[in-house]
This record gives sequence, structure tokens and C-alpha cells, in this order.
Amino acid sequence: MKKLLNHGISRRTAIKGMAATGALAGLGVPAFAQEPVTIRWWSPQSSPAQTAAYELQIKNFEAAHPNIKVVFEKTSDEGYAPQLAAAFASGDVPNVVTHLPSFAVSNYWRNGLLEPFNDVIDMIGPEKFYPAANDIYEIDPGVYAGTGIGNSAANMLWIRTDLLGKAEMEIPVTWDELRAACQKMQGGGIYGAPLPYAKNSMTTLTIIGFIHLAGGQVFTPDLEIALDSEATRNALEFYGSMKELCPPGATNYSWGESLTAFVSGATATGIYTGRVLQNVNDQNPPIADSITCALYPRISREVQPWTFNDFPSVFIPKAAKNMEETKMFAAFLYDPEGYIAQLHAAPGHVLPVLHTIAEDPRYRDNPIIEKYPTECDLMAEAAAKGYNLGFESSEHKPNDKAGEIVNSGVFADMVQRVVLNGEDPTAVIGDTSKAIEHIMKS
Repeated sequence: MKKLLNHGISRRTAIKGMAATGALAGLGVPAFAQEPVTIRWWSPQSSPAQTAAYELQIKNFEAAHPNIKVVFEKTSDEGYAPQLAAAFASGDVPNVVTHLPSFAVSNYWRNGLLEPFNDVIDMIGPEKFYPAANDIYEIDPGVYAGTGIGNSAANMLWIRTDLLGKAEMEIPVTWDELRAACQKMQGGGIYGAPLPYAKNSMTTLTIIGFIHLAGGQVFTPDLEIALDSEATRNALEFYGSMKELCPPGATNYSWGESLTAFVSGATATGIYTGRVLQNVNDQNPPIADSITCALYPRISREVQPWTFNDFPSVFIPKAAKNMEETKMFAAFLYDPEGYIAQLHAAPGHVLPVLHTIAEDPRYRDNPIIEKYPTECDLMAEAAAKGYNLGFESSEHKPNDKAGEIVNSGVFADMVQRVVLNGEDPTAVIGDTSKAIEHIMKS
């Protein structure tokens, strides 16, 4: 990682931040007597296990800083955009926001809504991050808009190995192989796949992934629109061909419904992050020894895999009150005890961004990680090579309009018009390209 620029961090903040992350533990650094302060923490990730981990992090931080109270407030994957828009408009913003995709961070940064994150990265220790882990957040040279709270591999293919064995099929690598496997495994109340067809973010991110898995891209590296391609047509054709292998309710599926379909045993395959592992063991133990994951199939073996990593983030709104205490708390989120607890709340779902944590025996000491080492290692490797619409490849410029494009629903609308309504793909792709162009120029 490059040497970070200093953005006015005071000696007092630096000392307090180092103390917050344990750098000054045992050195007798005096506490600073201050008026009571409240820090508000927002996140869309709020399963019971994750909430329990957050409570541990809050308890540990408050114990070290008795004058500071931290309040956790949950949002949602589908609801964060309007909630944050309202907060930014009113000025009543949270202090710290975690687990939003990196392309949302880029959008907020470009609109002048975020505090530079360099100070916090310095408190954590830049050398602790994996190489290039923060590059996606360096929207302006030398300045970081946020950092990652973890990595994710959001479009892994999950497979029931028992059903695959009965079908006498191998783990699919191509779309044709996936369709054939789903067709053979479907039956007896079990469907082949739980793909989403509703107008929401999961449908949007699924079709973006399929376009790349067809060998295409949404933008050129210089951010010229490249959607009108044979790859996009092939992606839409494949998406449509899978609908007969999905449950009837898939027209209303989002992340939760798709996850539940595989975990419950209603489908033979799934498309999701590593949260599948914990959920299956908690909710459907009989199939826990009969699941594995693979990179999601592509149109042919000649096309490279493409993993969707939304780069779950941490950032600070510029209008947040009590900025010094806010940065201290943001850095404290990486204190090993609490950070490992947070990662263990959904093993494989959010993967560590600090190599020091990945190498920590306490992180590996988890029943899910121990039970599924091959799957966890594959997801970590895939996520490390992952991309999203804000960063489509290593050759692409960062796209700070990606969040607006995703939230606009134009990709999900494209899927519905072609797959559900039977409209002409060429005309719909043209309309979608125009809609994206309008957003890029707005």
C-alpha cells in the first residue's frame, strides 16, 4: 500500500486511535476526560450472530472509553440507499457505516459526503492489509474514501453433492453443464436453481455477473458503455433458459429468498456467499455433509471466471459529529477479538481483509472453517480476485457512478423485459444502454 497522506490528524487522535486498536496497551497512556459522546453505527448485516458480535465490539470499546456510547442501527441491502439519502439530506447522519458495497462508497465520495479515511487506516496499520486491498477506495490519488470490513464472493455456485452423485454428474464448469445438472437433479419437489427474477439488487448483480461470465463487460476500461454485445445477449438467453429450473416464486426472489431456497433443500444448487455454510448447519443439518461450492459456471472454458466481490466497506460521513471519537471507533472494529468474532458470526460470508487476522490461529479456530476448509479457501481466493461494477477488471478505471446505476434498477428491468415479458433483446439492450448513459452524464 502507498504511503498515506496526512489529513490533519491530531496527536491526541493518533494516540487515542492507537490505544483503541491495542497499539499502546499496557503503556499507561492516560484516558482523556470528556463529555459523554454517542456514536451511531449503521449496517445492513444484522443476523442474530452478527449482532451478538457487534455487541461484543461495542462492549469492549465502551469499556476502554467510558465516556463514549455506541448505538447500533440496522439498515438493509435494499433499503440503505434511500435511508442514507435522507440522512445526508437532513444532516442527521450516522458516524460509521459498514458492509455497504464499494461502489456505494465511490458514489458518496464523488458527491463530497465522506470524510477521508486515511487517518483510520493509519490507526489500523496499513501493513496489516493484504496488498492492494485498499486500491478500490483510492478514488482520488493518495486519498482513501473508506476501507474494507471484509471481502465477499457473492456469486459462488452452491451444490448438493448427494443429488449430483445420484444424477451421475460432475461439478459443472460451463452453462450447458449447469443446465444439464439442474435438469437431472430437479424432481421430487426439488428445483434446479434459485435465481432471482424480481426488480432488485440481486437480479441486477446476477445479470452483471452473467455478462462477464459470457466474456463481456458493461463498460470498456475507459468507461465507455459496452453493453450492446453478443455477450449480453448470451447472458440474457442463459438467464431465461434457467427460469424453468427455478421455483415459481423466483419472480419475487431477492437475496434472502434465494439463500433460503438452497438452505431449506428446495433447490439443488444455489448462488450466494459463504453464509450458506452456517445457515445449513443451523437450519438444515441433514444436508450439511452434502454441500460444496465452486466458481460459478461460464459460457465456455475459454472464458475466465468472474467473481462478484462487493467489497463490504467501512466509511465515515463527513457531517458526522465527534469526528475524533468516530475515527477511534472505526479503527477499533479491527481489534482482533471483536473482528474475529464478527467474521465468525457468518464464516465464509465476510472474509478478512487483514492478513494478520487470516493468519491468526484464533480465526482458523472455528467449527465451520475447520469443517469446510476447501470451500473457505476457495472463496477467499475467488474474492481476492473479485470485481464489481465499480471496478470491472484490473484494467478498468474506478466507476463512481456504479452505485447509482445499480440502485436505478435498469439491469433488473432489462432482465424482466427480456426474460419475463419476451421483448426483443436488441431493443431492450439499447434502451438500457441509453438509461446508463443518462446516469453517467447526470
